[in-house]
Formats: sequence, structure tokens, C-alpha cells
Amino acid sequence: METVNGGSVSPYKLLFRALSLIPISHYLLILFLVSIVYVYNLLEIHILQDIVGGFRGDSVSLSFNSSSDVYKEVVSKCQLLHGRYLATPWLSSPHLQTILLNVLVKTPSFSYKREIFRTSDGGTIALDWLMNSDVSEASFQVNGTNTVADIPLVIVVPGLTSDSKSPYIRMIAYDMAKHGWNVVVSNHRGLGGVPLTSECFYTAGKSDDLGEVVNYLHRKQPETSLYAVGTSLGANILVKYLGEDGVNVPLVGAVSISNPWDLLIGDRFFTRATMQRFYNRVLGNSLKGAAKLHQETYARLSDWEGIEKSRSIRDFNNYSARIAGNFETIDAFHRWASSARLVTNVSVPLLCVNAIDDPVCTDEAIPWDECRKNKNIVLATTQHGGHIAFFEGMSGKSLWWIRVVEEFLSNLHASPTMSKQQNSDIEHEFCKHAPAEIEDQAELTIW
Repeated sequence: METVNGGSVSPYKLLFRALSLIPISHYLLILFLVSIVYVYNLLEIHILQDIVGGFRGDSVSLSFNSSSDVYKEVVSKCQLLHGRYLATPWLSSPHLQTILLNVLVKTPSFSYKREIFRTSDGGTIALDWLMNSDVSEASFQVNGTNTVADIPLVIVVPGLTSDSKSPYIRMIAYDMAKHGWNVVVSNHRGLGGVPLTSECFYTAGKSDDLGEVVNYLHRKQPETSLYAVGTSLGANILVKYLGEDGVNVPLVGAVSISNPWDLLIGDRFFTRATMQRFYNRVLGNSLKGAAKLHQETYARLSDWEGIEKSRSIRDFNNYSARIAGNFETIDAFHRWASSARLVTNVSVPLLCVNAIDDPVCTDEAIPWDECRKNKNIVLATTQHGGHIAFFEGMSGKSLWWIRVVEEFLSNLHASPTMSKQQNSDIEHEFCKHAPAEIEDQAELTIW
């Protein structure tokens, strides 16, 4: 008989023999289960949480000033913001929602009408129009009649390297037009298929382009109520513009979706975990791809060799926006470009929507206290939803945030006090500060 104490058999050999008696299928099962747990945690899947909760979803959390007329007059009437959000069960992960956003979103076929707008410095911006009359017979009416001035106009500001062709932008444009709105997508410089025609390119904090577009549209249609919706980095630019121009903004109201808020905090967030580093690399590469379309201009204004070697958003901004903007450090640029520092200056009704589990824009950057301090702002947060996704329903064909935008803006536009008061204030302030003579250069094409 073999004994351990006698030294004839090593205890490790006995252990190995015991393990060798276990069928290989059991090992494969264990490996499979470990992999499932790893992926479940890596992708932050919450299907078990949804099951335990009976697939009821989580209540939408609203933060606002107790004296807010925006809440009392508008948001209090928004059923979606007082309901619950439940993610599509087979997309119960912020990463699946975010990664599959542009894959799963489908919109009916339609064509924009393109208007080329020239900025004051000679830059080119593509304004892509979708009119209510192009997709539906439904529209806002006054006393049974309807004119162009009666139909409100919503300006859509795309995210990072998105443009009017991006599926989620087409979806919000079509949905708003179908519900009686005229829509114009304000593409960023160098995006949307237009060239860079001045010594300036689009950056995360370049809000003056949006300001010029808004002022141009207000002069073009002075009787039309103007609203704006910003998504992702476009939301940061929109809120930054609202804060910079304050009472001079000729908008009746606005919506911010998945705003990164503080780019310095966001930059550090991108270095924390595996998935965040993945997004950082992917988004950095998308910026490099967009810059390559205008290599000659970027090479003149920044460090092209550094841009080509960039492996993250921070690297890209360090070699492009920091240099072109004459910022001493990349952190200084990120601070300047962040909208969070200007939240208290916003003077128009603003709804902000963020998901706590957003894997691209951390909730740590949300300026909670500043939003509560400003009577014009209502902040709505959900536990789940990912980044500009918020898929809902079993089929996943609907995006919850798009329905929220339509409901909020429609209630704001229909408000007997909020919209009229805001329009009066806008006209008064804009006339005081507008230049006496402004030459607008624009041309219209079908696109």
C-alpha cells in the first residue's frame, strides 16, 4: 500500500491523480461558468436585477430647484419623466446598448434638404433640413390654420464624429418631423461631407459655430419658435453655448442627452477600466479618421505627426485642439471646453438626460448642485440606458430618450406661459445685442 508518510508518493501526485479522474466535460463546464460570470461583470449586464424587479424598470430620478417654473409648467405634465425606464431585456447592458446603437437603430428612408452656411470666419457648416411636410400631414395649428411660422423648429446637434447621416440622428429628426416639427441638423465643421474652408476646425468646446447658426436661423425665421437638442459631445457644446450667451440666446428651450459635462473628469474616467480604455481607443481612432479627411488643414494648425500617433482622445486633443487653441496644457483645454462650469448661467428651459450607467460619460461629472441651483434646469437620470441609447421594448426598435425629447418640447411649446414669456424675452434681448447689419451666405441643395 502506498503511503504519503513513507515518502513513496508525493501528495501533489495524489492530488493530480484525483483531478485527472474528473471528466474533461466538468472542467469545460466550470470554464464556461467562469467565463459567463466574467462577461456578465465586464459588460455590466443587469438582466438578473431586472428579473428580480419583475421587469418593472427603475423610476426616473428628477433633480430641480423647488421654485422651478420649468418643472411646474412643463415637466410635471411629462408622463415619461414621471414613469419608469426598462431597458430592452436582451440589451440589458450599457455596453451592448452603446456598441449596438448605430447597428440596431432603423429609420424610414427620407432625404434632407441641405443648406450650406458660411460662418463669419469663412468656415462651412452643412445644415440639413427635414420639414414636417416631408414626412407627415400632422403639424401644430393655430385657430385651425397653419403657416411656416406656426411650426416650431428644432436644431439637432450631433455627437463627437456623428453627422446627419448617423442612425440615431436620423431617428430623432424623423420622429420630431413626424410629430409636427421642422428639423435642421447642424453638422460640425468638417463633418457631414463638407470641406474645411477656414483656418479653424471643430473641437469639443467650439460653441461659437452653434451660436452663429442659431442667430442666423432666428434672423431667417424671426416669428418661428426655436428649440435645440444636443447629443453626447453635441450636448456639451449646446449647454456651453447656452451658458456663455445667457439671456442673449434666441432659443425657447433645449434638451441635453448624455452630456459628458466635465471633460477633465471624463478623460480620467477613460483610463480606469477595460471597457473604458476600449471606448477611448475607438473614439480616438474615429477622431483621427475625421481629421484625416482634412489633413492639410490639421497639419498647418496642429501637430499632424502627433495626431497620427494618438492612441486616445486625450492624445488627439493634445496634438490638435490644445495647439490650435494655444492652451498651455491639455487639462487647461478640457476645463475650458467643459459645459459644467457654465450651468448656472443657462437662462432658457433646459432638460438634461443622463444614464447613471453610461459607459462613456461618467455620472461623476454631472453637476448635480449647479443643476438644482438653476431654476431653468431639470435633470433627469435613469439607472440604465448606456450612452445615447436607452433602448426600450422587446423589439428594441424604440429609443426612450427620443420620446422624452418630443414630449418635453411639445409640452414646453404648448405652455401658455413658458413659451410666450421666453419668446418675449428672447426678442427683447436679441434685438439689443444683434449687429445692425449681418450678411448671411447660404445656398440650398437636395441631399
